[in-house]
Amino acid sequence: MITQDLVKEALKTVYDPELGVDIVNLGMVYDVALKDEGKTVEVTITLTTMGCPLYDEIHEEIQNKVKEIQGVQVVTVNLTFTPPWTPEFMSDEAKLLFKYMF
Repeated sequence: MITQDLVKEALKTVYDPELGVDIVNLGMVYDVALKDEGKTVEVTITLTTMGCPLYDEIHEEIQNKVKEIQGVQVVTVNLTFTPPWTPEFMSDEAKLLFKYMF
């Protein structure tokens, strides 16, 4: 059975190439919606900056990793900047990693 938690586990294998931390712990994943009993997955994300040149790479990696989940047929990635990303969205684990940067 496909669940939001299963999708989020797959998303933890998608790393921001510049920061070297996964997009879930960075707080970039805003929502995971399942449709058609999980055959269709919509992932709403943001980026750490509006002009991030790595969006295409992150987008492709999200699609590839989520499609690896047995039963998933369609993956849609929605990009939003509402609300804008801030370091407060990071997990405690990620905050510890970057404690000297922020």
